[in-house]
Amino acid sequence: MARYCTESEQLDVAFPSIGYNSSMKVKTSITLSKEVVEQLDVIAKSGESRSEIIEKMLRDGLAERARRERDLRDLERINDNAEELNEEAEDVLSYQVDL
Repeated sequence: MARYCTESEQLDVAFPSIGYNSSMKVKTSITLSKEVVEQLDVIAKSGESRSEIIEKMLRDGLAERARRERDLRDLERINDNAEELNEEAEDVLSYQVDL
């Protein structure tokens, strides 16, 4: 049975040096266009702050970026070993009998 990582675990893998902890908060200031703020207000759930929405979106984006980078590394490893893997697959297929 597959086990999926939590967002916190994904961030720990993506950014092990920062040791993600959702209780640690740092106040910062960003400048957003009026249109983006209006969209934030539209998607905000009752009682959900803009900061919560932005943090969740950033977490999701960072986790997705980490997944893409991992997938690219995996693809590079596969491509680096493609010839050997293909030869091995052909060898295995040669043992199959026709039905």
